[in-house]
Amino acid sequence: MANNEPPALDDHPNHPEIDQSDRVLPRNLRQTGDPGIEMLVSTRVRKSPFFDKSFNEEGAWRCTVYNRIYHPRGLVEPEDGGAMKEYEALTESVTLWDVAVERQIRVKGPDAEALTDYVITRDATSIEPMKGKYVILCNEDGGILNDPVLLRVADDEFWFSISDSTLMQWLQGVNVGMDFDVEIDEIDVAPMQIQGPLSEDVMVEVVGEEVSDIPYYGLMDTEINGCDVLVSQTGFSGEKGFEVYVKDASKNAERVWDPVMEEVKNHGGRQIAPGHHRRIAAGILSWGQDMDHETSPFQVNLGYQVPDDKEGDYIGKEALEEQKAQIENGEYPFNLKLVGLKIAGEPIRDYAPDFWIISDPETGKECGYMTSPWWNPDLETNIGLGFVPAEKLEAETDALLNDEIYEHDLDLEFEVHLPDEYAEEDGEPAYATVAEVPFKESVNPSAREQAKLNARHEE
Repeated sequence: MANNEPPALDDHPNHPEIDQSDRVLPRNLRQTGDPGIEMLVSTRVRKSPFFDKSFNEEGAWRCTVYNRIYHPRGLVEPEDGGAMKEYEALTESVTLWDVAVERQIRVKGPDAEALTDYVITRDATSIEPMKGKYVILCNEDGGILNDPVLLRVADDEFWFSISDSTLMQWLQGVNVGMDFDVEIDEIDVAPMQIQGPLSEDVMVEVVGEEVSDIPYYGLMDTEINGCDVLVSQTGFSGEKGFEVYVKDASKNAERVWDPVMEEVKNHGGRQIAPGHHRRIAAGILSWGQDMDHETSPFQVNLGYQVPDDKEGDYIGKEALEEQKAQIENGEYPFNLKLVGLKIAGEPIRDYAPDFWIISDPETGKECGYMTSPWWNPDLETNIGLGFVPAEKLEAETDALLNDEIYEHDLDLEFEVHLPDEYAEEDGEPAYATVAEVPFKESVNPSAREQAKLNARHEE
């Protein structure tokens, strides 16, 4: 019977030694690696209107599921350079991304502004028509439910271009009993992204010179190949870029895709998977990896999304204001905090299949986990985002446990337990130091980055 006893907690493969006691659902931190399984294609998961173009014409060879849609995550085969070859195209020329998985949830009606303002932490009333803004939606505990780009296409119409968590049902549920006079639906709009230094050149060829006048997060109605589209100067890469939202996508997506793809190739570019290697360098977060519904914005460099001066009430306001007050009083209310890390070891050239374990080199105790690691050829080091103990940061640095901790490289080390293929020595962890985030500045700095740059210019 002794052989049937469960392992002692300290030896448990899911690593309960890492303090996730402030979560209801802990992350599964068991290190299983990539078992080489095959993706099952069935009607339970949707095919985007770009599916045939991505997988059959452009040769996407792997995918994940994002918002219940197949999402291409590899175009260049490993033997031809893989994801890092795609990074080269993104940072040196121009790339096209199939991001129809960014489902568009429309809130439309006389009370569209009022409902939108109630569900986001930032001030929706300040967003002008034909402008967008990066926003977060939180639950009553202040946990991040989604971090979409919010597009205001008219006085009475907003589109939530959502990350990987269901939002339509949440918005519909919020409105039960609230009786905002709105319609809430997923609409037949599919976005694609054109990202990279030559993205503007491509867009000028496709829609004309006026695209150069779109400000960052600005919108423009236009046509491509006779089809109505909405163009924004936004993206998920940190590089210069645009998104094209194809209206009536079920019938128009391929008609729009073809001339855009042709111009991308004419400019020396190609289709790639969304540039996670570049967005990590830019400090752009990925919902589900770097945060989820049990993560506070104050844990993940999104404190600027919680304004001091928003007059209107919003979901999570009371909890977030309480968290903010605790932090300002020196009482950090969370066990773990996300930081940037520069990591030794062999170049990490692909997605991590696990949340790799972080330990404290002084005690050897497992204490945290990586969420988004990758090799950066510009910095010639592995970089990544990971959760580490807040008390360790507080005890060994002078940095405040708010967003200021991201502003400098710190003399603080951790160890990352890399798979043997990336480790300098099999079975041995790699040293990592806490680093400034973003690791590499964006072409169009976010509000957070811009505030930091302005502060430096004033010094």
